[in-house]
Amino acid sequence: MWESILGVDWGSIFRPETPLLEMFLRGTLMYLGLFVMLRLVLKRQSATLGMTDLLVVVLLADAAQNGMANDYVSVTDGLFLVATILFWSYTLDWLGFRFPSFQRWLTPPPLELVKDGRILRRNMRRELITEGELMSQLREQGVEDITAVKSAHMESDGRISVIRFDEAPHHTPEPREF
Repeated sequence: MWESILGVDWGSIFRPETPLLEMFLRGTLMYLGLFVMLRLVLKRQSATLGMTDLLVVVLLADAAQNGMANDYVSVTDGLFLVATILFWSYTLDWLGFRFPSFQRWLTPPPLELVKDGRILRRNMRRELITEGELMSQLREQGVEDITAVKSAHMESDGRISVIRFDEAPHHTPEPREF
């Protein structure tokens, strides 16, 4: 009745065209495969997402779509695929929280870029950071001269943290659990 009134084939909208197990496996393989490739290649994450990084993400999404979905057209297929990707995103976060050794694999450790006022060029090359980019980040944090920096690290989220020589380490007592 509704089909004839609205001219919509409701069955084709909600009836999965691809078996759900196949969709789950495709989504799993593409998500984990892209995660590993991006983890190995792109260390700078959202905090320093530049135009080329954004372009890579858009192109990867477009290229991965057919591999994940096998050209799906039903809403159910699309929602199930999105649920699979969200499942793996949550699962990896949960595993990283639950198992610290797993978290070390998921998140790159901080990389020291400046030590005792000297730029560590090998580490800069490793992350493809120019001296100009580093100095720009330091200026944003109020540092004009590299010799004032005791240490600077690229954190796992792509931001650069800075400790100046004039900053004494702060000790905050550990909260007690009762």
